[in-house]
Amino acid sequence: MPSRRHTANEDPLRNFHPTVRAWFASEFAGPTPPQRAGWPLIAAGRNVLIAAPTGSGKTLTAFLHAISRLASQGPELPDETQVVYVSPLKALGNDVQKNLLAPLAALRERDPSLPEISVVVRSGDTPASQRAAMRKRAPHVLVTTPESLYILLTSESGQSMLSTVRTVIVDEIHAMVGDKRGAHLSLTLERLADLAGEFQRIGLSATQNPIRRTADFLAGVGRDCEIVDTGHLRELDLGLEVPESPLGAVCSHETWHEIYERSVELIQQHKTTLVFANTRKLTERIAAKLCEVLGEDAVASHHGSLSRERRLDAEARLKNGELRALVATASLELGIDIGDVDLVIQVGVPARIATFLQRAGRAGHGIGRVPRSRIFPLTRDELVAASAILLAVRRGELDETIVPPGPIDILAQQVVAACVQRDRTVDELHTRLARAWPYRELSRETLDEAIGLHDRGRYALLHSDAVGGRVLATKRARIPALTSGGAIPDRADYDVVLEPENTKIGTLDEDFAIESSQGDIFQLGTTSWRILKVEPGKVRVASAAGLPPTLPFWFGEAPARSNELAHAASEVREHAHDPDWSMSTIGVPRAAAVQLADYLLAGRKGLGVV
Repeated sequence: MPSRRHTANEDPLRNFHPTVRAWFASEFAGPTPPQRAGWPLIAAGRNVLIAAPTGSGKTLTAFLHAISRLASQGPELPDETQVVYVSPLKALGNDVQKNLLAPLAALRERDPSLPEISVVVRSGDTPASQRAAMRKRAPHVLVTTPESLYILLTSESGQSMLSTVRTVIVDEIHAMVGDKRGAHLSLTLERLADLAGEFQRIGLSATQNPIRRTADFLAGVGRDCEIVDTGHLRELDLGLEVPESPLGAVCSHETWHEIYERSVELIQQHKTTLVFANTRKLTERIAAKLCEVLGEDAVASHHGSLSRERRLDAEARLKNGELRALVATASLELGIDIGDVDLVIQVGVPARIATFLQRAGRAGHGIGRVPRSRIFPLTRDELVAASAILLAVRRGELDETIVPPGPIDILAQQVVAACVQRDRTVDELHTRLARAWPYRELSRETLDEAIGLHDRGRYALLHSDAVGGRVLATKRARIPALTSGGAIPDRADYDVVLEPENTKIGTLDEDFAIESSQGDIFQLGTTSWRILKVEPGKVRVASAAGLPPTLPFWFGEAPARSNELAHAASEVREHAHDPDWSMSTIGVPRAAAVQLADYLLAGRKGLGVV
């Protein structure tokens, strides 16, 4: 089905509440392309996937009609949850809540007769007091994560809250489509449809190929989904940086020194810079070196092993203009609000074209602005990969989105949770769960296998009635269903606790913590810490500011290079022995083209082939 294009003669705001229309007209010059094309479809109740570049107003596209519909219900608006927003990151949900409260307040200021629309975040960080308040009074708009939505759907109070849902917005859906987390979410949405009836599904996505596959994932089997695709291509200011010293098989100290010098030069030429690295250890290393030149108050790091408070502090300092540079891992790839960023530096090469574009798009995040990004390869092979990424971007190529077949372990989790809700027949389970796109080819035999994982032995969570064809949850099933769901693997990390405040500042990999001793000094979050004591699950520390630290390490899986990027790299290896080809076709500077040609010609001379 082709992507929809909006007709210029139509007014995309015609279906909105008058106060909402007036507020939008006072705040914005006009609708952006995704808004102009998306709002009529959303107003018609269609399932819609909106694919547009970063900073094009996708979030407002998804929310504004829902807000208008809530406002149109007037003082009679019941205390019930009608809109659910799901994002893969808790921080993104917090941003959305803050960004919704301001326009909601402005609408009531314009028209005091409008109902007070409540927006509440429910995630793993939500305090118990707020959870209790939600049970007493359901929010109109629930902002949550896939895992928290699953927990709510499995709990009795959550089922009562979610039974009135009319719209579900899935943000950054491209970040979940290709893994187990996406499969888990797809089943959760089907269970929600079973509880609340069919609801409107709105997906927000960045670059995807093919976009129809993501739309099918969002809608599920047997449902239509319109696509609003305004394209991923926008004007980009991209550049490849190489040191004067030739890159080698590994990154030498001399090369690192030149990379740091050039990075500092670029940072000083811009107001705010976001630096991406591919690992947490590299993030800490780069941040430490930049601090030496720019000052500790001008640079911060941001990654998943820092405490939530420290990450939020770094985000706020960048947004307020207090930082010259923030060094981050993938933790800042998605659309967390960090204010204006003038430049993105990528140290090392990402494994996917879409990742590169996502990161580059964090600069110039806004309508009509041009993202500016510079990439620093660390080795000769990374020079090939960086050139391949720039070649692919120049041609408008994207990584293929692959939706893996639904995993059985995720299916088994959701079967237990569904039966905790109420007793089911096997036929009913199969009919409902097979509507999730990753499970569209689910057979009865596979479903029986999933049930069989939990209906045997002393600690069975399910009981199968072979005669009646029913599946029942045992008494002990509810707690495992609530506490063991999801697809994010548990990590045996050690909490880093600052003494005497007893404040958590982050986490360390278990192996690093065990290998450390009292008195050791390590870096976390651009600060040095002295270990006071290592105990089970905790490393107690005191500040060692100013003392030279060691860098901690964390184990994790590196993402695989996409097929499309691999094909582009093969083309580079075939043709880049000619520097003129690299400069004209890829657009790299002469210094990079010469280094690339020297490397490939040396390989051809030694091996006889590329």
